[in-house]
Amino acid sequence: MTALARVTVGSGVRGIRRRRWVPELTGWGFVLPASLVIVGLGLFPAVWALLLSLRDGDLITGGEYVGLQNYRDMFGDAELGKATLHTLVYTVLFVPGSVILGLALALALNLRIRLIGFYRTCIFVPYVVSAAATGILANFVFDPDFGIVNAGLKAIGLPGMGFLQDPDQAMITLVVISLWGGVGMPAVVYLAALQDIPRELVEAARVDGGTGRHVLRHVVLPQLRPATVFLTIWQVVTALQLFDLVYTTTKGQPLDSTTVIVFYLYRQAFQLFHSGYGAAVAYALFAVTLAVSGLTLWRGSK
Repeated sequence: MTALARVTVGSGVRGIRRRRWVPELTGWGFVLPASLVIVGLGLFPAVWALLLSLRDGDLITGGEYVGLQNYRDMFGDAELGKATLHTLVYTVLFVPGSVILGLALALALNLRIRLIGFYRTCIFVPYVVSAAATGILANFVFDPDFGIVNAGLKAIGLPGMGFLQDPDQAMITLVVISLWGGVGMPAVVYLAALQDIPRELVEAARVDGGTGRHVLRHVVLPQLRPATVFLTIWQVVTALQLFDLVYTTTKGQPLDSTTVIVFYLYRQAFQLFHSGYGAAVAYALFAVTLAVSGLTLWRGSK
């Protein structure tokens, strides 16, 4: 091969490589600025909160470095223990309730009936409504004196209830409100998973003599396992991060019966100005959330 031929071949190869890289570089040129902003907005507060958790100060002054003292103080904090217990109760009630109710609604919404699109929309709309708006609406609905729920109870001869103003009923009422607002997500995910199940698989099970209950248990539910694992992790994270609904309804009351972990750390950081301790609680909650999510994913994959 002559020198001129080698130069021509080399130029052709470089031209091909240049044409191959230009679209990729162009794509990165569009994506990189937004990616840097998103990573910066997520990474900087996380690092700053970690450094803050190692200091005894507020959001204005730097405070002194105390190392892991804020984390050690959490083990002797009785109020944090109560908030943790309230969060655990809420999680145990909300997560299975939302998943099971979402599955039941998805099975109903998967039927071929008239106005099915309207019914699906009605189920999903409460999910896209902000939790703050849901909480404000709940204050009127569950008001002990003027709420529509107590009015209905009195209309059928039953005594009125305290709901959000009763320490024994407030947490249960929050779970009911959360189920109304949060069941749309499991219903939609399960509905998509149901429609992805091969029809031949269900028909084969019925041909073999399987009834509706047996087909659901031995065919449909195993096919929905990935969706169940995803929804369990999603709802657990949602439950552990409960804040806005508590903030717009009870403010942790009555008698601190609805004070959950996130509301507790909000109170420590922004009301009592113990920002270092609040940041430590936030990182402890992050570690627990990560552990629970990893355990659920590991158990679901077996």
